[in-house]
Amino acid sequence: MLHISLAAETLWTVFGLPVSNAYITTWVVMAILIVLSYLATRNMSVIPGNAQLIGETIVGGLYDFFGAIAGRHIKQFFPIVASLFLFILAANWVGLLPGVSTVGFYRSESAAEAVTKEPAKEVKPEAAADTHAKTTEEPKAESATATAGKEEAGKEEGKTEFVPLFRAATADLNMTLALAIVAVIAMQYFGFANLGGHYLSRFISFKDPIQFSVGLLELVSDISKVISFAFRLFGNIFAGEVLLAVIAFLMPFIVPLPFLMMELFVGLIQALVFSMLSTAFFSVAVSHGEGEHA
Repeated sequence: MLHISLAAETLWTVFGLPVSNAYITTWVVMAILIVLSYLATRNMSVIPGNAQLIGETIVGGLYDFFGAIAGRHIKQFFPIVASLFLFILAANWVGLLPGVSTVGFYRSESAAEAVTKEPAKEVKPEAAADTHAKTTEEPKAESATATAGKEEAGKEEGKTEFVPLFRAATADLNMTLALAIVAVIAMQYFGFANLGGHYLSRFISFKDPIQFSVGLLELVSDISKVISFAFRLFGNIFAGEVLLAVIAFLMPFIVPLPFLMMELFVGLIQALVFSMLSTAFFSVAVSHGEGEHA
């Protein structure tokens, strides 16, 4: 059966905290990036080897690319925007590897979980008395009802759900929301770091009613950036995951390959869009009232 879940599935809990399959994939992505970084930098030399050359090419290309957006502030922005780009790109592409969202196990739904899904109904004293009277008057009918209830409970306990061991990290809204919050907080940090207390005038200004209204709009705009960042990345990656799952379910051979190539391209574009917008917003934050402040 085709398995599509909007939320990441919980595999187990640690000290009461849920550990989802997207969380596991996130650690896999971080491990891959750490290992590749170590291999590229363990033997640094003036004449680079193959691994160092590839690493320098990637970093240098990203530096020039984001430098065209950030200008003279690129040295300040580059560590975070490059990290965002590489992490999102790796997370998007790892989510397309064979076995992600398809390898897992079937888990039965326990009776305790079924009870927690349906809250217990409050029984009034009058209803309890009527129920007691019915049980004393119609023992056979109650027995039949109890038997049917047990059979129904047995069917419920027999239900199973497929739980994949891995899920694309950026197909989990929690992950994209966390990345968006990091980007917006970094934006405020760069603003205060470069402009000091003057940066507050971007949000609070009593010079005139127009400036005050613009400040409120800027505040709403920064809050909305979190939603925009999170849902744009999540929506595109999750939609691609659903598309591939449906195509592979209907026609599992050859046909999914063009869609897989398309999703590789989409993963690259989404990583670029997220990091480029972050760089642009960082630049806007540090240049607010720059001429007046100078």
